[in-house]
Amino acid sequence: MMTFCFTGIRSFPKLWKSNPYLGLGPGRSFLSLFLEDCYGIRNQQKWFSLKTVSAQNTKAVNLLIAKARYLRNEGSSKQVSSDTHLFAAGAAKKRSQMNPHRKDDALPPVRNTIQLPTKPLNSEEWDRLKEDFKGRANFESWIISQMAQSCSSVDVAKSLLAWVAAKNNGIVGYDLLVKYLYLCVFHKQTSEIIDVYEIMKARYKRLESGGYTLLIQGLIHSDRWREALLLLEDVKKVMIPSKKNYNDCIEGALLHQDVNLAWNLYQELLGYDLIPMLKTLKAFFDFGKNIKDDQYSNKLFDILLYLRNNHLYPEESFAHSIKTWFESVPGEHWKGQFTTVKKSGQCLGCGKTIESIHLSSEEYESLKGKIMKDVIDGGDLYKKTTPQELERFQNFVKYCPPFDIVIDGLNVAKTFPKARESQVLLDVVSQLAKQNLELLVLGRKHMLTQHSRWRKDEMKMVQKQASCFFADNLSEDDPFLLYATLHSGNHCKFITKDLMRDHKACLHNAKTQHLFFKWQRGHQLAILNRLPGSKIIFQILRKREHKQE
Repeated sequence: MMTFCFTGIRSFPKLWKSNPYLGLGPGRSFLSLFLEDCYGIRNQQKWFSLKTVSAQNTKAVNLLIAKARYLRNEGSSKQVSSDTHLFAAGAAKKRSQMNPHRKDDALPPVRNTIQLPTKPLNSEEWDRLKEDFKGRANFESWIISQMAQSCSSVDVAKSLLAWVAAKNNGIVGYDLLVKYLYLCVFHKQTSEIIDVYEIMKARYKRLESGGYTLLIQGLIHSDRWREALLLLEDVKKVMIPSKKNYNDCIEGALLHQDVNLAWNLYQELLGYDLIPMLKTLKAFFDFGKNIKDDQYSNKLFDILLYLRNNHLYPEESFAHSIKTWFESVPGEHWKGQFTTVKKSGQCLGCGKTIESIHLSSEEYESLKGKIMKDVIDGGDLYKKTTPQELERFQNFVKYCPPFDIVIDGLNVAKTFPKARESQVLLDVVSQLAKQNLELLVLGRKHMLTQHSRWRKDEMKMVQKQASCFFADNLSEDDPFLLYATLHSGNHCKFITKDLMRDHKACLHNAKTQHLFFKWQRGHQLAILNRLPGSKIIFQILRKREHKQE
């Protein structure tokens, strides 16, 4: 784990005094900045619509074809004409015999079928390569996917698109365009990004989320960066933009010195209850180096408070940026150093003890009461279940012994998408049952119906090893999970990938939210891996708090 120890702390106390419960004191934490972000990527809905090809689109595609032909001709002028047969069947062996030392001329064979070209090809060469392709997939989609995975040259991909366009009256499919756009963004080919942008703008009224994300990321480095903001507005018409969309727009605004826009976008991101990417926050600190601006500094202090209150832990490069910013502020005399924290929680730099994630008995009872009042009883629980079902569950818990672990059955079963869901759940329950733990599995009634993903015999084995409660299919099981865990005592832990942000939002008091995060860190388990032999690796979510001795 990494912390900072700052000397010359004049304005430092204001960081914590705005929240009395965060103040320094015995057993409280100093400015602690742990490593790594613990939040995953949220799923996004995709959408797609098409409009008639316009003259503008034809012009853009023709430009693409012309560029590809130029590059192809430039490349072919350096080759003897007899080389063209090297893309026929058996070409890989011939090339290896003729050029035994030129290992970088071609990528490794893909699935023992064909090699990805490393130079632009002409139409005849693409035709021969397609003839050599033995796969069942569409050749054009397959080859562009392989190029994207291998980060192939933009020029080679462009010659593929020119070949496709020539065969289809100037039309290049959306899938090919998006993967070509990915390569352009990866290689930072701004002019090509703009060409694809013009094509897509002319052909499609709306894109799917991946297309918008790539265009926004690619445009922010060009002089047309403000058009990325228009794309962001298009996304907002259909869905909440992703935190990456906001990150790219914020980085673009800072890159082009529009600081007010960057802060406005940041506030908009928080307004959607999105957790910002750490590199978004890092960009603000990097921009603020050597700037004497009290208003800007106060906003950076707010970011530090946000990190602390939400238990977000900077990775190492972000930690360096924070340290550098403090030391660069004109007229200040900050001095930062990297330090080590002992297992006891004591910082070797300043001697302070970091805040523990374990709750005292008083804190636990306070949190339990607040969750029961604000989340279980006072929340919108009855929109997600019925009074009868809640009463049935409360009676169920009342007559069961205290649980050691409560399992979100449906959530856990979907941890490994390629595996059968009932088998994954059985593996988890079986491994925990061997430790003589009292288990509760929360699920939904459809899990008991025979299905290719849910086998009755496996679910019966789950029920033999754990107490089970199956709610109606439309019910939310998170409130049940919190209720059972809290009523089982401070020792009880729970397993789910859900970060419980909605339930935390129901706790309107900031101090209670902070207690919830502490409790969550000490009690929520995550499944990290599934080894051969069905062995499951568990780790408590506070794994992100790396400690170095």
